[in-house]
Amino acid sequence: MAKFTFDKIIVIFTVVSAALLQLIDTSIVNVALTDMMGNLGATFEEIGWVITGYAVSNVIMITLSGWMSAKFGRKYYFAGSIILFTVASIFCGLSHNVWELVVFRIIQGLGGGGLLATAQAILVETFPREELGLANAIYGLGVIIGPAIGPTLGGYITDNMAWQWIFFINVPFGIVATFLTLTFVKEPDDKMTAGKMDWFAFGLLVAAIGALQVVLEKGQSEDWFQTRYITFLTVTAVVTSVLFVWWELRAKDPLVNLRLFSIRSFTMGTLFNFVLGFGLYGTTLLVPIFCQNLLGLTALQTGLLMLPGSLATAFMMPVVGLMMKRNWVHPAVYAGVGLFLFFLFSNDMSLLNTSAGGHDFLGPLIVRGFAMGLIFIPLTTISLQDLKGREIPQGTALSNMVRQMGGSIGIALITTFVSIGSAKHYSALTENITATSPIAQQRIHTLQHFFISKGCDAASALHSAYQVISGEITRQAVMLTYRDIFFDLGVFFLISIPFLLLFKEKNTGAKKAEPTHVEWGME
Repeated sequence: MAKFTFDKIIVIFTVVSAALLQLIDTSIVNVALTDMMGNLGATFEEIGWVITGYAVSNVIMITLSGWMSAKFGRKYYFAGSIILFTVASIFCGLSHNVWELVVFRIIQGLGGGGLLATAQAILVETFPREELGLANAIYGLGVIIGPAIGPTLGGYITDNMAWQWIFFINVPFGIVATFLTLTFVKEPDDKMTAGKMDWFAFGLLVAAIGALQVVLEKGQSEDWFQTRYITFLTVTAVVTSVLFVWWELRAKDPLVNLRLFSIRSFTMGTLFNFVLGFGLYGTTLLVPIFCQNLLGLTALQTGLLMLPGSLATAFMMPVVGLMMKRNWVHPAVYAGVGLFLFFLFSNDMSLLNTSAGGHDFLGPLIVRGFAMGLIFIPLTTISLQDLKGREIPQGTALSNMVRQMGGSIGIALITTFVSIGSAKHYSALTENITATSPIAQQRIHTLQHFFISKGCDAASALHSAYQVISGEITRQAVMLTYRDIFFDLGVFFLISIPFLLLFKEKNTGAKKAEPTHVEWGME
């Protein structure tokens, strides 16, 4: 049985560091948007494109990373992605206006998109199957913990330094990761060459993913289909997606190998990766907003509150990897336990109220941390175990893209639900504030007398009293909405568990050998 050599440990460290850069940068910017707006003189709508531009270019490049690896070589494409990401980070920090920042964030997203899927492909090629579970466990630390520590790190940097350092901090890590990649990462034994780029397929891909990402990112703030350009982009996303799938399935050597979905293990693993993305990014969004908007915690306090859960994930990842290496049970069993723990986490969160404190979050977030460790590694291993040769980089690209899309769709649905649910609960709660309600009138009179005692006249005091009542109703309405969302997420995870039965047993037969030289792309 092969052992973890020094070179293999360095490879793990290299790919995890690079993936962590990309994942942290996905969420670290969020807490600094207010400072950016003030410093760059940008509106809220303008600064939103800093997030949207990065997300669009990131997902497009994740999808193309397989072809790019074949074109330039996996090692050099990975190193080039790190360099592009690092250089773009420097220019992001040096930006003088919001549109400069948006352009360099798009370029940064192109570099970042090449890191995530290629990092996973390098691991699959470097480690034999019996060690792949543990290798994926260590890699998973970056995938799971990155989005969790991003807001904490961003909050600390913003509070103690300038927002530009959110980008400048990437530079030393990028330099080290580039050196380690060029020194220790090796090209796969099966040499791959990229065929001629199919620019029509590429155009369809960019239009489909770009339009969909903008719709998901901007739909809620633009009131969805009440805005003409959101409607246009939705139609564009649907039409170009259908055309892209049709074009790629009829191609002899497609740009994106959708035929991988004919492999049952890959298809099921990828679908559950969507569920993982939905839960990971959805709850990573919900918990900080819950803590900051309703409980009044700062970004740094919120990040520290989430730290024990991240440590639980860090502990669980290698444990699950070692258990999978011993092959005690089918990997889907671990994923089922993780989904059930996710249900328990969501159920506990749905029982909180506005008087909750930090200690009320500790248990549920630790449970969530264990759940992430149990879900990620088995799904990753199952998804990729039957892929060989040229299938590996495109499989990792598709799998990562689906997880990212799951997160985008989850965030879009959650933000929409928050808006609609808050309005519904606010309307229901205000029905109790009437002129004939003794409790409501007593509360209003108490507040009015309080403001009069502070020097306000009777009319101003009454107005201030109504404002306080309205603010408290809004707070309670949002609280009830968050409880509804967590409950619904818990049900979603619970009903996902039976579908794990669709995973077939691990194939022990020998798979047909791949040729040593393969062609990738379209003629």
